[in-house]
Amino acid sequence: MLGKIFVLLCLSSAWAEDLCSKAAPPEAYYVRLSIKTALGDKAYVWNDNEMFLFQATLAFAMRSQFSGQEYNVSNIVVCDETPRVSFWFVVTSLEDPSRLVSRGSVEQAVRKSRNRINSAFLLTDNTLEFIGITPTLAAPVVPNTPPWLIVFGVVMGGVFAGILVLLVLPLIQKKRKKNQPMDDEDSDEETQVKTVENGPERGGVYNTSFSDDDRFTQM
Repeated sequence: MLGKIFVLLCLSSAWAEDLCSKAAPPEAYYVRLSIKTALGDKAYVWNDNEMFLFQATLAFAMRSQFSGQEYNVSNIVVCDETPRVSFWFVVTSLEDPSRLVSRGSVEQAVRKSRNRINSAFLLTDNTLEFIGITPTLAAPVVPNTPPWLIVFGVVMGGVFAGILVLLVLPLIQKKRKKNQPMDDEDSDEETQVKTVENGPERGGVYNTSFSDDDRFTQM
């Protein structure tokens, strides 16, 4: 009995790999990794362990998309792998390993878990490419402070500044009015002091009879 099960599993895997290799069927996806471009000197070597991790992340993505369906590494079949780290993969059905999961279902699973897949390999949408699946858009940045609260703070700040000006301005004007009479008094005192120092101004008609001018003493 165990021997028959083992034979069936081997045949199922062979059928799936054969389907994957046949001119890239509609249910297959082409994957291309640019590890050296992304990580430079810190690039890791792609080997069987890394491929196992890829299959595991895809199985995780399928489980996340279809709750209750226990996809495993054996359901992620890889073929036509190249040394430049590119390959094709298909996902086999849980009910019948000789059948492939539809392209749309796999695409939805990859989209949903794209960030988790990228993080597993320290790559991005541009360096871990699922050809045929458009890169996911980055999540919008949500500010810590809601925008409405920022606008409210600015408006309230303006209102507070206006109220402060209205309160302070009358006090300044009142103080100026109090200082103005004192300035006038100071100017009057300065005028009186100058008058005392220079003597009183002489008025009246000039009497020429007491003049020393020679024109008036000639006979």
